[in-house]
Amino acid sequence: MNILAFESSCDETAVAVVRDGRQALSDAILSQADMHAIYGGVVPEIASRRHVEAIAALTDKALADAGVGKQDIDAVAVTYGPGLIGALLVGVNFAKSAAYALGKPLIPVHHLRGHIAANYIAFPDLEPPFLALCISGGNSMLVDVRGYTDMSIMGCTRDDAAGECFDKIARALGLPYPGGRPMQELAEGGDDAKYPLPRAKIAGCALDMSFSGLKTAAVNLVHNAQQKGEELDRSSLAASVAAAVSEELVPRAIAAAKQCGYRTLAAAGGVAANKRIRADLERACGENGIRLYLPPLPLCGDNGAMIGCQGYYEYLAGVRADMSLNAYANLEI
Repeated sequence: MNILAFESSCDETAVAVVRDGRQALSDAILSQADMHAIYGGVVPEIASRRHVEAIAALTDKALADAGVGKQDIDAVAVTYGPGLIGALLVGVNFAKSAAYALGKPLIPVHHLRGHIAANYIAFPDLEPPFLALCISGGNSMLVDVRGYTDMSIMGCTRDDAAGECFDKIARALGLPYPGGRPMQELAEGGDDAKYPLPRAKIAGCALDMSFSGLKTAAVNLVHNAQQKGEELDRSSLAASVAAAVSEELVPRAIAAAKQCGYRTLAAAGGVAANKRIRADLERACGENGIRLYLPPLPLCGDNGAMIGCQGYYEYLAGVRADMSLNAYANLEI
């Protein structure tokens, strides 16, 4: 079964062709990161307009790269939330048009379910149930993946996401957007214990997280040093931030997996590309006898293949949408 999949929830336009939920025949992606870098973050209106400009040509490229024609497509899948509403609407409306023109079923896919499904492409042996650590610029949560379409949240951030924390601190340090990779590069060789940064605990909700205090503390360190004309050890601050983020995420992921009785844990989302977090997950899972699945770096960020993969399993579960399908900025997993 060949699924034509669309992803446009933020600043990547992506179109892919996925076969039987596990094989990405193509995955055409156009990133807008350079365009938004001058503003220090994503500008929703610019993102939406760029999606409109790119999506048709990317669809042709995805089909050509896959070596299939329009007549070979069996269904159309699309991210319908959560994300930037204008950006989502571009993908949803284009996917509806494609499904209508081809006379094929339309499958709505949750963005974070797609991130989890990226692991199915990289690891053919991975099957539910397992615990998923979903960490990105807009979301940080622990998900009990009981089945391909049966999921529930074990814990999540109460405010900022881990990726937003990296981005905002990177901006304060004068690093380019997106901030994850520049922060990681800056942290190389830094002392991760030099700056004592807060680790949040939510009373009565041991698996929930909070990154707003960490973000504020780090940004204040930067601003105070600038105002007083003091030298800041930027490398050590970046390393301290990475350590603090990882120490909020990793122990909770291990605890959630044990609470569910699982011996399998999968990471998902753009922040799963962070070296410190990946290393800490590998160490913690090794110490606790948990099998870890870390998606390769190209599958950590937003892509169309993950939507096609999850779309296949949604299709098998009987999930369909008609031409009234809308996009949603906020959407429960």
